[in-house]
Amino acid sequence: MGRAHAVWRETQRVALTLAISAFGGFIASLLHLPAAWLMGGALAVAIAAISGVRVGLPAWATEITFISTGLSMGATVARDSFSLMGQWPVTIGALALEVVLIVLITGAVLRRVFRLDRGTAYLSSLPGQLNMVLSMAAAGVGNPRQIVIIQVMRLMALTICVPVGALFLPVGHYALPVDTALISPLTLIIVWVLCAATGFVFARLRVPAGYALGAMALATAAKLLGGFDGQMPPTLLVIIFIAVGGVIGSRFVGLTRGELKAAAASGLVGTAVTLAVVTAVSFTASLFVQAPLGQIWLGLAPGALESMGALGIALGFDTAFIAAHHVVRILVLSFAIPGVALLVREPSSARQNAE
Repeated sequence: MGRAHAVWRETQRVALTLAISAFGGFIASLLHLPAAWLMGGALAVAIAAISGVRVGLPAWATEITFISTGLSMGATVARDSFSLMGQWPVTIGALALEVVLIVLITGAVLRRVFRLDRGTAYLSSLPGQLNMVLSMAAAGVGNPRQIVIIQVMRLMALTICVPVGALFLPVGHYALPVDTALISPLTLIIVWVLCAATGFVFARLRVPAGYALGAMALATAAKLLGGFDGQMPPTLLVIIFIAVGGVIGSRFVGLTRGELKAAAASGLVGTAVTLAVVTAVSFTASLFVQAPLGQIWLGLAPGALESMGALGIALGFDTAFIAAHHVVRILVLSFAIPGVALLVREPSSARQNAE
């Protein structure tokens, strides 16, 4: 009886979360905002979470969402996506420079303006790998609660600012591929199962964003090798965006209004600095490569791979380009985060010992 009750409560929470996300996405679509179902859903669920509504998706639902996102990213890759591979080293170099600038500038601002300790300031400024960042914080570097608030606000702000910014930046108008044929339901099921299996293997190998990255790797390979053709059904894409919005917004669960308010100023300023660096580096890189500024911006924006990939689909950009740059950023951060933690840990520890 207790097990059945727990399952019923979990089902209610999932249904409520998706309903709130769908409502937010619907309102955003009425306002004709880009990536409306994703952006509106994420914002609506985040507001609900902060207001104390019991929202959230269990691990199995989150994994299904990430697998579906990876599949949709791979399915939208054009056959000629890698024709501009020779230009990618320019933007990848820009990405490496951007990571350094974000950490140095944002960390300095958080320290000098908001008087955060070195550990909290620099771990909060790292653009990605939240789990790894929090592991370093749990080991005694910085204030874990402040770090998670600032980092989650960064993710949420990026999800909102990137598509909204597309309305004002000279990114042009890029539509999804003009392929009117849809992938057949049977093909979708077969590819999804294969994507799930690949994502499971990636996750067990502890690959960052394993389910989404594994699913995209399988779907991309199958698409490029001629395993299937056509585009994702629009209705299915909307459902995936609603689910992704629920996952993103649920990250605000457990944050009280007082905690959010206390870290809001530093989080918003840190995010503003990050966006300024991303925009400046993206614009500079766009002068040297033949790619839409919006696409470069999404590739360099330090948001979650799943979120930025979904935005790329919604805005009609090359998801292979976006995913490749996020994979590189994840790899760079995997080596950089322990190094940053070592550099800032000793002074923080010394301060704690002194107290």
